Amino acid sequence: MVLTPAVAQSRTATLTLDFARNLGPIQMDHISLGQGGLSPDPMWDSRIAEIRALHPHLIRLFVQEYFDVLPANGKYHFATLDRSVDEIIQAGAIPLMCITLRPKSLYPKIDQDVVDPNDYAKWEALISAMVSHYKQQGLHGLYWEVGNEGDIGESGGSPYRFTAKNYVGYYRHTVAAVLRTDPEAHVGGPALANYKSPILPAFLDSVDRGNIPLSFISWHSYSDSPKGIQRTIEYVKGLLAQHPSLHPETVLDEWNMALSVPPTDARIQPAFVAETAWRMKESGLTYSCYYHIRDYHVDRDRFLPYTSLGGASFMASWWNRMPQYSGLFDYQNVMRPAYFSFELLARLTGKQLSATSDDDTVHAFFAYDDSYDYYSLMFWNFSGVPVTVTIDLRRLPETLNAHRRVLDATTPSEDENARLRPLPDETLTQTSTPAQIHLEPYGIEFWSLEPLHWSDRIMNKGRLSTK
Repeated sequence: MVLTPAVAQSRTATLTLDFARNLGPIQMDHISLGQGGLSPDPMWDSRIAEIRALHPHLIRLFVQEYFDVLPANGKYHFATLDRSVDEIIQAGAIPLMCITLRPKSLYPKIDQDVVDPNDYAKWEALISAMVSHYKQQGLHGLYWEVGNEGDIGESGGSPYRFTAKNYVGYYRHTVAAVLRTDPEAHVGGPALANYKSPILPAFLDSVDRGNIPLSFISWHSYSDSPKGIQRTIEYVKGLLAQHPSLHPETVLDEWNMALSVPPTDARIQPAFVAETAWRMKESGLTYSCYYHIRDYHVDRDRFLPYTSLGGASFMASWWNRMPQYSGLFDYQNVMRPAYFSFELLARLTGKQLSATSDDDTVHAFFAYDDSYDYYSLMFWNFSGVPVTVTIDLRRLPETLNAHRRVLDATTPSEDENARLRPLPDETLTQTSTPAQIHLEPYGIEFWSLEPLHWSDRIMNKGRLSTK
């Protein structure tokens, strides 16, 4: 059958769906989120319901000095930080706490190259008090990340610039305090801006030789090429292969398009999200945290007490004067089209089924959720050239109704029904000819495939499960 009128095409592709080939849990919640370290305000507290709808497993939070957790020696203040942590909990996610603190009493001199506190006992007491504070609230087993982009320092929004040598000592002291307080905690780093920084191989060597705890390793990537981001995963996994005794999770906890190159077409970023998520899954990445939830203006004065004038001015200039495209919500808290890519990804639940393509820019996620008794299919064209996709159905178990949606990134409407615009439903049978779908450049479709009389079946299943 043909689902769209004949259109002149310069490309064709075949997408093969195998309804009987189970690849295991799809775990799309592992494509998670983060928020930039820009302000002590709870930056997306009015959007908690919308973030909860994306079902992120992790949400990364900068535990930055502007939270003022150590206003004086031995005096702790967590109330301001609590507001941002509470956002994450209300969104149903686990906080990934990125430690980038630089208290004045422990670091009297503003110098990004001074990375060791003047008293490690007091530093460990601070970290222990913070972990204990959240553990007492029932928040044990959190992720604690040591440092952020320490390979580039203040230009990455971090008050430290580490070397391959001095990062290890700082990490060792910090994770000792975390695990002494919460043995269930996940600890890791170094959250590098440059995944090929010499800090990472030196760190892994030290961890391997010194029996240093390491639950996860983390790094960042900003590139308009999903393949380029995939190569960072392959590189990190290659380093890990040299240390077979280590088994950390891999966490790409900042990623997006190249932030200094605005996308020229509103359709690109949503398709970029889908294609990059697919390549992350193909590469066996454990978690990722998209950067970020909301763009937000920076108050330079909040950074001046612990960073240089140049560092604080860079942060304020970048966020207050440069065009920003990274947030799922813009400065005015309006959803960008990329949000809806994450919403569609969140609809892929249950077990992943096989979906293969003969075109390297046409890919798909295909899943079946037994609790809903329906299949979900998301497919896209990460290319500036339109394509006709033939969808070949293998081992289709029964007749299915396909409820189709297209992600419309160009409509001026903010209505979800306009962004995820319904298309005519179609019926798929075992004797159907392969469907042919026209995808525009960077086009995305989502299908919910339900059995005939689905509502009766799902209601009967619900009744049986309560008996």
